[in-house]
Amino acid sequence: MKKVYYLSSCDTCKRILDELSLPQAFITQDIKTEGITAEELEEMFELAGSYEALFSRRARLYNERNLKEATLLDEDYRNLILEHYTFLKRPVIINNDKIFIGNSKKTIAAAKASLNE
Repeated sequence: MKKVYYLSSCDTCKRILDELSLPQAFITQDIKTEGITAEELEEMFELAGSYEALFSRRARLYNERNLKEATLLDEDYRNLILEHYTFLKRPVIINNDKIFIGNSKKTIAAAKASLNE
């Protein structure tokens, strides 16, 4: 599978997608207009190894709900991501059997290298 989960209203996501110049084989999914299904999240989980790896602690709701003080289990991360799209760390780039989560320079460089393999 070649897919990118991103947020169209996120300037960082847009910049990264422009920078990557994704081949046409990639499917892009705006998670705000087309929510993440449990099946899609499960596919990401299989590649990432945990729901926590897919979870964004920068989400506004994370602070509003004071989740920093809560002890969250992997199942909690899963449920929060399914509940609201902002809890997904983004972008999530899946290139066959490799997953790249988030917008760090190192992650984006690895994704870019993967596209050129």
